[in-house]
Amino acid sequence: MSKLNIDQKSIKALFSDKKADFLIPDYQRPYAWEEKECERLWDDIFEFAIPENDASKFDSGSEYFLGPIVTFKNRDGKSEVIDGQQRLTTLMLLLRAFYSKCGKMQDSNSKATRETIEQCIWKTDEFSHPLKDELKIDSEVASDDEKDVFLNILKTGEVATSEKGNYAVNYRFFCKKIAEFLDAFPSYFAYLPMRIMNNCIMLPIEAESQDTALRIFSTLNDRGKPLSDADIFKAQFYKYFSNIGRKDEFIRRWKELEKLCDSIFAPLHGTPMDEIFVRYMYFERAKQGIKDTTTEALRKFYEKNSYALLKTDETFESLNDLAEFWKAVIEQDDDRFSEEVLRKLFILGYAPNGMWAYIVSVYYMKNRKPNGKLDEAAFARFLDRITAYIWSYALVNPGVNQLRAPMYAEMLKIIEGHEVDFGGMKIDPVQLDNAFRNYKFTNGRPITKSMLVWWAMQIDGQELPAADKTFEIEHIIARERQSRDKVLSSPQKLESLGNKAILEKGINIRAADYRFADKFKYYKGYESKGRKKGGTIVKELLDFTATRTDFVESDVDKRFEDICRSFMKFVEGNKLFKS
Repeated sequence: MSKLNIDQKSIKALFSDKKADFLIPDYQRPYAWEEKECERLWDDIFEFAIPENDASKFDSGSEYFLGPIVTFKNRDGKSEVIDGQQRLTTLMLLLRAFYSKCGKMQDSNSKATRETIEQCIWKTDEFSHPLKDELKIDSEVASDDEKDVFLNILKTGEVATSEKGNYAVNYRFFCKKIAEFLDAFPSYFAYLPMRIMNNCIMLPIEAESQDTALRIFSTLNDRGKPLSDADIFKAQFYKYFSNIGRKDEFIRRWKELEKLCDSIFAPLHGTPMDEIFVRYMYFERAKQGIKDTTTEALRKFYEKNSYALLKTDETFESLNDLAEFWKAVIEQDDDRFSEEVLRKLFILGYAPNGMWAYIVSVYYMKNRKPNGKLDEAAFARFLDRITAYIWSYALVNPGVNQLRAPMYAEMLKIIEGHEVDFGGMKIDPVQLDNAFRNYKFTNGRPITKSMLVWWAMQIDGQELPAADKTFEIEHIIARERQSRDKVLSSPQKLESLGNKAILEKGINIRAADYRFADKFKYYKGYESKGRKKGGTIVKELLDFTATRTDFVESDVDKRFEDICRSFMKFVEGNKLFKS
């Protein structure tokens, strides 16, 4: 069981402790508090310390809780701050602002306040004299361009008027509020900082390791933004590039990569930067010949051998290259991919689970040319084959975890230079046909939309939709029509794949619950109050408007058969059936 050291302390007791030596590590995010957060803090502690603007009404036994500080002792004996960075930094700025004002005052109370603050901000010698070059807090935040401003404020109490960052703005705010307080309540001045230090309470929690500290933070602070795996990885890269004299280059390129990932990834779990590390992890797993289908946690994978993977130029270059590849996929870059490949990638974007992105990442990293491109014909065959397999597997063996076994095996084949063929786990054609015909294609099942997108893209003349176009599932025979006219012999046939198509979200809303003939104008587009309402780009639905006057049960049945037979041929054509 992990050991914790937890002890409620006043700000004075926490900061003035001889052993206090806080470090805001390089993987933390930049200081983010703005003036509004500082104003809220000031108002709260002022009301606590000087209730009703009357210092005499203060209860000396009262306490104001400022929250936890989660740290762990690193190898250098410093307390790395996992949670509480914003409050810790802001309190240091506040105390420094009080110290600057006290330094100009000669009364005994102000002198005592100044001496107490000195113990909180600076390390001291054996006679408790402040060592003005040795702060109780340091910042190594890799992506914080203003951290030197913070440290200079603490050392000198001065900040240039040209500085516009959060440290400078917040420090000037506290200086202003303290000056206003002194003007309004000169006789109370010494009470406020002492009551802040003596009666404002924090809960320092010292964990025995970084992992334990991070887990505690995630548990305690569900409103905060926990450190991501990528934040930890950034620190390792930062140390590596700093050691070889390329720190500034790394910081610039990391920010560019972060911006790129934010623009292309929207993962269900973790951050966009975590996602590129996940996709690259599968390539490294395959290179290492890992066959285990239990995927270990992202951080556990990269921390092996003291984060050896994150201490090379090659890994950082590969992450950037892989991110650029996925940017080209998302943006449908026709300079990088043919129309045929872009169509196949569009279909895969609607896959019933996310495994496709991992095996495509492995394929790209293994087969990329020096210019970042792939052999178009081979890539197209690969995309068709994994589409056929993933769609089939979703019907025959529902569940993303079960798909890992065949996918991991194929990833290893890719690394070995073999073509993907799923030779060890091919599909039984009879089982697939039965599964297809008996599957309940309800809208809530991902494979339903997956299959409809695949089918729509098989229609001759279907244009490639934009990657950001949102499609929903359209019931060609609407529920309302069925309830009125009983078009289908069984209400269950409403959910037949033969009665469903993809349709743009806005059009789907307008076309709902209308007779088939009434849907035509929405499919084709129409004018309303002088404004043109665009129609669908789904070629099959547009063809219906030109060739049909109605859509009935026999049409549903025939269309289902067409989809089923076409898909079976697609799987067979990709040589995925057991012989």
